[in-house]
Amino acid sequence: MCGICGELRLDGGVPDLALLGRMMARLARRGPDHAGSYTDGPLAFGHRRLSVIDLSDRSNQPMVDAELGLVLVFNGAIYNYRELRAELQGKGYTFFSGGDTEVILKAYAAWGEDCVSHLLGMFAFAIWDLRARTLFLARDRLGIKPLYYSRTAAGLRFASNSQALLEATDVDTAIDAVALHHQLTLHAVVPAPRTILTGIRKLAPATTLTIDAQGHERPRTYWRLRAVRPPVAKTEAEWTEAIHAALLTAVRRRMDVADVPVGVLLSGGLDSSLLVALLAEAGKENVLTFSVGFEDQPEEKGSEFEYSDLVVERYGTHHHKYLIPNGDVLKRLPEAVTCMAEPMVGQDAVAFFLLAERVSKEVKVVQSGQGADEVFGGYFWYPLMDAAGGSDLERFRNHYFDRDHDEFLETVTARYRGPDYTAELVTRLLAEPDADAYLDKVLRMDTTTLIVDDPVKRVDNMTMAFGLEARVPFLDHELVELAMSAPPALKVGDGGKRVLKAIARGRVPDGVIDRPKGYFPVPALKYVRGPFLDFMRDVLDSQAARERGLFKRAYLERLLAEPEAHLTRIKGSKLWHAALLELWLQRNVDSVRSAG
Repeated sequence: MCGICGELRLDGGVPDLALLGRMMARLARRGPDHAGSYTDGPLAFGHRRLSVIDLSDRSNQPMVDAELGLVLVFNGAIYNYRELRAELQGKGYTFFSGGDTEVILKAYAAWGEDCVSHLLGMFAFAIWDLRARTLFLARDRLGIKPLYYSRTAAGLRFASNSQALLEATDVDTAIDAVALHHQLTLHAVVPAPRTILTGIRKLAPATTLTIDAQGHERPRTYWRLRAVRPPVAKTEAEWTEAIHAALLTAVRRRMDVADVPVGVLLSGGLDSSLLVALLAEAGKENVLTFSVGFEDQPEEKGSEFEYSDLVVERYGTHHHKYLIPNGDVLKRLPEAVTCMAEPMVGQDAVAFFLLAERVSKEVKVVQSGQGADEVFGGYFWYPLMDAAGGSDLERFRNHYFDRDHDEFLETVTARYRGPDYTAELVTRLLAEPDADAYLDKVLRMDTTTLIVDDPVKRVDNMTMAFGLEARVPFLDHELVELAMSAPPALKVGDGGKRVLKAIARGRVPDGVIDRPKGYFPVPALKYVRGPFLDFMRDVLDSQAARERGLFKRAYLERLLAEPEAHLTRIKGSKLWHAALLELWLQRNVDSVRSAG
């Protein structure tokens, strides 16, 4: 797991090496173990390494294979790299290192653009072909690893976060009106290729992009998720057995492929508790587990220790428990926002940030439960959508959108008004072929699009801010393919995640399985009062916010007057959504521009 960046000049010039150095500096937190760079005419690569697989210098990057004429920068982990290595050796390729990085180089030499179809894992990488003079960019199937880019008249730059790209002075930092609509409607989810900034884009999941010396681009989607029943029906017991086996394989993969210890982020919910149980089933002893909690509010508890403690007691894990006071949350909030590649409103972002800081002092790699709710139907709104009447869009919108279009028009100033972009997007995604039932459409969209730019991105950003690699077994693409072919009732039944509860029974304490659905709570960002309210008021009343003119003042005054009265359909604070976006712009755009 690392940070990557680079530049390909298409105007006859050479890359700005001082800029490359600044880009690498903005990636340093992602890769504290080694820094490297490479240049070849119009091409420059930069890399910051977090050493997890093959800790030797032989796996440092950028990795150059002079014999093949290829150079690589790579962020991620390839869980089947040993099998691929053996296959490629059978084809006559020889290896000079022992990790997964070199396997990607040889795979590209053997299979070209189709190399990604052979890779099982999470990845974002760039390959420079010295002979063909082409740049090849790739991102994993479910978008677990990020890859941002900016295209200007001079050429193309790419990086693992937007902050690195913003080190250049020629990036258009105007607000993208379409992205803003998504930002304020879909819980800050802005699907690829857009971001909130007009001049920064991101490669879509399951996509590659080849760019030649003339600047011609050839994008390719190499994987699509189907949500249809198999030709031969399975019983519920057969589905449960198959999913159990696939999940156990996914957990094993993420445990075995590392040359450092692997821990678990144990929230106290079903998903992370099941990971601990499956690690034990796979023969892992002395599992390291980590839990975080926050101060209670009158309306909501700030920790789930009572549930995580049950799992710790059952499996005798080597447990670490952290209780963080609200004062620390508020004090560190701006720093957490500065580490967000895009503005993310999920209240658990700061929780993961503060947890990752502590966990990174103990281990370099953890398994985490992200993706289980989306893949296995764990959220309360799925059955509500399924039972509702109306069009596919109406059924989804009425239980999910943070704001309907009319409220969006009341929220932003005139320059950002336009059509209902989010309705257009969701309508198109739900209409894609190869989904049998309405919930199949919803769960597939959530898994392939919405989750990518909400919990998955959040965990990557917040853990990598401290050089901590988070692995997500529930997003193993083979497990996801199997789960999407299962009937929706096996997922949303029994209050959600029916099949996971069946697998957990007897492995996880009943108190964890049968508890009400919980979330990773930071109550102070939901029930906004006291110093948190003062903080958000200062952000939105600042000179920068007023000069930006993004939000209508009357709308902000309404939120500030009754901050706890304005919640989204899934109980997010609309005041926090507005304050977070403005704070992100101040910390990540305004600060760079003023420094420049």
